[in-house]
Amino acid sequence: MRKKRASKIKHKPDYKYNRIDISRFINYIMQEGKRTTAEKVFYGALQILEKNKKDPLQTFDKAMENVTPMVEVASRRIGGANYQVPRTVRPERKFILATRWLVQATRAKKGKPMAERLADELIAASNNEGAAVKKKQDTHRMAESNRAFAHFSW
Repeated sequence: MRKKRASKIKHKPDYKYNRIDISRFINYIMQEGKRTTAEKVFYGALQILEKNKKDPLQTFDKAMENVTPMVEVASRRIGGANYQVPRTVRPERKFILATRWLVQATRAKKGKPMAERLADELIAASNNEGAAVKKKQDTHRMAESNRAFAHFSW
């Protein structure tokens, strides 16, 4: 018999903006269960955006939109060879990848507090530049170059 399917997690919205996507983003920033620290980092980054005369929620939404991938490659073994097969990204996975890439790009920078680094990365991503957008473009480039193997998709 097959295992029971994992149930979908019901996420609670964040307390300040009452949005589920922000709550999930804060969860990705969080390390070792320190939610209040992650919230301070995120809301601190939004305050920095506000000081720079930018609408913080609009900048966050634009950054997430610019980092969200449409296609990715999946490794598929066929006849003793491994092929990188391009696939469209499922809607649930789009948010996860975009969030992961933004947080990883933020953590890769050093020398500033985390809130400042996150604000810088959100500004860069909303302007379609930065490490997270580069990761998305690399993924799209890989999928484009392996388009010949699209017929192996399953």
